[in-house]
Amino acid sequence: MSDVKKIPDGMSGNIPHLIVDGASEAIEFYKEAFGAQEMYRSPAPDGRRLMHASLRIGDSTVFLCDDFPEYSGKESNPKALGGCTTTIHRYVEDCDATVEQAEKAGAIVIMKPEDTFWGDRYAMIADPFGHRWSFATHIKDVSPEEMTEAAKTAFDKH
Repeated sequence: MSDVKKIPDGMSGNIPHLIVDGASEAIEFYKEAFGAQEMYRSPAPDGRRLMHASLRIGDSTVFLCDDFPEYSGKESNPKALGGCTTTIHRYVEDCDATVEQAEKAGAIVIMKPEDTFWGDRYAMIADPFGHRWSFATHIKDVSPEEMTEAAKTAFDKH
């Protein structure tokens, strides 16, 4: 029987796998914006793109690669598709500082940090590669009943 781990260390849970136009540049952005640590990078044979890269952001793993439309049959990065259908969410110690750091690195702030009815200080950014990220710092425990009432009030305002 093999001693190979079926699930490698640090690879449990869901791992976002981002497809970007400019993976090497994205890695540098994530390092500057989020303090990412590069774990691995595998260049493509064409010498221009990355087939695969692995990063650690906080205690989570994120995979990314360049777009390879010649294999997938179409482009699949958010810029080529004209939008992003997923938001990557992270709880952080300081939502405001995290958003400020990301903005300084080149992110666009979609939603400035604000205290929410569900008990988090919450914000959202778009990275330069088309992916959306949200950040939250939990500031208040809210019961399901309180959240239902607060949601009604919040939605009535819009």
